[in-house]
Amino acid sequence: MGPSSAAETITRLPALAPRRADSNKGDFGRVLVVAGSRGMSGAAILCATAALRGGAGLVRVAVPAGILPIVAAGNPCYMTAPLPEDEAGRLSDGGAAELLALAGASDVVAAGPGLSRADGISRLVTTLVERGEGPLVLDADGLNALAGHTEVLRRRAAAGRAAVLTPHPGEFARLAGTDIPTVQANRREMAVRFAADNGAVLLLKGHGTLVTDGRRLYQNPTGNPGMATGGSGDVLTGLIAALLGQGLPPFEAAQLGAYLHGLAGDLARADIGEVSLIATDLLTYLARALRNL
Repeated sequence: MGPSSAAETITRLPALAPRRADSNKGDFGRVLVVAGSRGMSGAAILCATAALRGGAGLVRVAVPAGILPIVAAGNPCYMTAPLPEDEAGRLSDGGAAELLALAGASDVVAAGPGLSRADGISRLVTTLVERGEGPLVLDADGLNALAGHTEVLRRRAAAGRAAVLTPHPGEFARLAGTDIPTVQANRREMAVRFAADNGAVLLLKGHGTLVTDGRRLYQNPTGNPGMATGGSGDVLTGLIAALLGQGLPPFEAAQLGAYLHGLAGDLARADIGEVSLIATDLLTYLARALRNL
């Protein structure tokens, strides 16, 4: 019996609790988004806006200082925090103490979109994984930073701290030390094994996105080829962080996030078609997706 056949198949979606009449913004999660670099400020804007659209009460975006004015102008509804940057406009690991302080003041951290790849980024992400206390969503360059260093995930899991990983097949191949054809030929087995071995929740993107914690396995039925466009994954990362901030456990947050993200894409396709669909459309249609639950 292979790893995927041993995992329990999940089909039922979790639900967000109804909001009390006397709720305040602190009840729905303080989300920190760590994202962006010179030339990729849009990733930070998309991720943070998705966290807002997903229902987070407060969102702060930590970015390299040089792009802060661009990111701040992207949406007036989140806060921004400048962090030290290197000569290429990427986050510098010299800002690790500041980043950990911001993370400590947050309920959830989403890290990775648009960070770029550099040794300093790898050190910064590793520090965040090892020392950050709250739930963590890692995507894009946050995942690339851990290639060859997945032992930090196991140490985090041993300490009882949650991590949700959201790779596409290429990022997962780097994490698992293999190649894309091998991943695509063995998606279920490899996803379940990796999640079980590293104590993480894994969301493996692609047609029929998979979500697993090594014990349970969910295959998402929503989504379409129009979502194969730059920035779509950044929206998913922010959405999952928002659901974690509203109290869903990691597996359930990833499961519902995948479903809503795909449903937003399906609703957008119905109105504007697949070819013209872009990531900002997903932000617009997330509201309708949530109403359709």
